[in-house]
Amino acid sequence: MRPVSLVLFLTFTLLAFNAGHILPGAAEGESRAQKVWARAGSSAVLPCHLSSRKMAKSWKQMSDKISVLWKRHGGSAHQEPHMVLEVGYSGLRKTALPMRPRVSVQDSALRNGNFSLRIDPVRSEDAGLYEAQVAYNTEVQSCQVELGVITVTLSPPSPVVENEPLLLSCNSSHRASLVETRWFHNGRLVPTSGTFCSLHGALSILRPATSDAGSWCCQLRYSDNEIISATYNLQILGFDGPTNPVVYAAPGSAADLPCTLSYLPSAFGINVATAHWSHLGGGRLQDWGISQNSSSRSFPLRLPAVGPGDAGHYRCAVSVGSKTISRDVTLAVVTVTPSIQGPVSEGSRLLLICSLSHPRGHERFQWKHLDSTPTTSKLAAATSRNLEGHRSQTGPTLEIPRVSQKDMGTWECSVYGPEGRLGAVEYELQITGAQVSSPPTIFSGQVTFGLTLTLFLLLTVCVLALALQKRARSPAFPALEGMVAVTVPRKMELEENQKGKIQQTEC
Repeated sequence: MRPVSLVLFLTFTLLAFNAGHILPGAAEGESRAQKVWARAGSSAVLPCHLSSRKMAKSWKQMSDKISVLWKRHGGSAHQEPHMVLEVGYSGLRKTALPMRPRVSVQDSALRNGNFSLRIDPVRSEDAGLYEAQVAYNTEVQSCQVELGVITVTLSPPSPVVENEPLLLSCNSSHRASLVETRWFHNGRLVPTSGTFCSLHGALSILRPATSDAGSWCCQLRYSDNEIISATYNLQILGFDGPTNPVVYAAPGSAADLPCTLSYLPSAFGINVATAHWSHLGGGRLQDWGISQNSSSRSFPLRLPAVGPGDAGHYRCAVSVGSKTISRDVTLAVVTVTPSIQGPVSEGSRLLLICSLSHPRGHERFQWKHLDSTPTTSKLAAATSRNLEGHRSQTGPTLEIPRVSQKDMGTWECSVYGPEGRLGAVEYELQITGAQVSSPPTIFSGQVTFGLTLTLFLLLTVCVLALALQKRARSPAFPALEGMVAVTVPRKMELEENQKGKIQQTEC
């Protein structure tokens, strides 16, 4: 009885020792097989490790005498397992052709007791039961791992274009019946209504936008309460920025019309992308072609000098592989129209009207008088001083009731929107001198009549003054002088007569 008891004791001790050193997750039978889930297209690691106590005891012997054999059991119980990967004592490797070169074990990990099998990338047909047999010295240890594969498919295939309907499908190799499917976008539960529709593990997005790009996670719940999830990084090819961008420019200035993709073409395995710009202006179609390599996703159109005829709608069409997407860009020209053309006379009433060729309705305008000095404080003071007394400081129309010399210079009309300052245009105000010879018509006639009457009165006064002077120089009493002449002798009379003639001649 004692030999039999000794044999039983040694047998149970050996079983207990081996059981204590079975790998975590490794199977003593199929019931102990560890389950690993992986998404198709990603990598999976099937774990198989030796315990630290076993490694410490057998380290010296394991370093040179160790072999690993990974086998995969068939889909049914009657199929024989087949080899996946084998590493011999000499380091020689054998790999099954269907899985080459997707399976591997690391040499450095083998020396540390790590015999895990790595599969990269995982395919849906890789699902099944895998078994590892590790032989070192005279001992053999086994691991069993069941690989489950969850598949997320996209239709149509990448690249997905914005506003083009897409379908995300999620299924797995689990044999139980599917009870519920939930979808998460960037960690948030997606309500399956309206734009998003979920049915039998699939999610339909009717009009995908660039904002729908990112991490999508499907969560599958089965009748045996097994919950499986997988994540898919969705890339949607579209444009950065607002849906209908508007560029504001002043006449004569340069304008850059944006056209920037949401992803690099190289993200979809495409090396060259082509952009085509078009604009219907002045009754004729203008075209520009731009080609870029995969390292750039921007295709702007630069207009060096904008004119009124350049305003309107432009279209940028980008071809990435077999897909073509387009975006419309509006060029709005900002102009200033004065009520008086050319130089403005001092004292005149002036209106400056700021307008847009293609307004959207939410723009607001602000006027500013730019000072020649560059400092901000002086500019603010000049603006406050010159706008003082003007009835319109904001709004499209600026009114200057009486133009003065201090109003001369550059006036700026800025256009603002909800996102801030959109553009600006400048107007140079030139002022002439004060008006002297340009009174109203009726007043001008009165002045002319007054000047004529004044000249006539001055002429009349001169004539009267000459007449009075002539009369003052003639004799005061001519009759008395004749009586005296009668009483003198004849000879004397002749002499007096001669003197009288001389006097008359002198007068």
